[in-house]
Amino acid sequence: MSLNHLRRYRKRGALTQEEIAFLLGAACGTKVSRHERASRPPSLHTALTYQAIFGVPVHELFPQDYRNAVAAVQARAGALSRSVARRPDGRKAMFKQKLLASAGVDAPVSSSPHYERQST
Repeated sequence: MSLNHLRRYRKRGALTQEEIAFLLGAACGTKVSRHERASRPPSLHTALTYQAIFGVPVHELFPQDYRNAVAAVQARAGALSRSVARRPDGRKAMFKQKLLASAGVDAPVSSSPHYERQST
């Protein structure tokens, strides 16, 4: 079962599950209950709506889900980084490695200013 903070923020705001459901555009509080108990993950739209309701970023409302997503991306980014390193294709490879490095993967990144992306 994953940890989320929906119930805490709902209680802090003195709102019922039915009131949150209304704000979500749902028919009843059952949907909110399932999200609070982490028995059903919210859709992206619903997660963003929770963010709008509580004024708290999604990654803070669903920290365990966020940590799991980060760990999964880091593992896959590591594999992709190794693959990119084996078949460098010039400028694109450098941009790919930079992005993968920002995902928490240690990868060689060229520091050549010639390939730096220009701000527009």
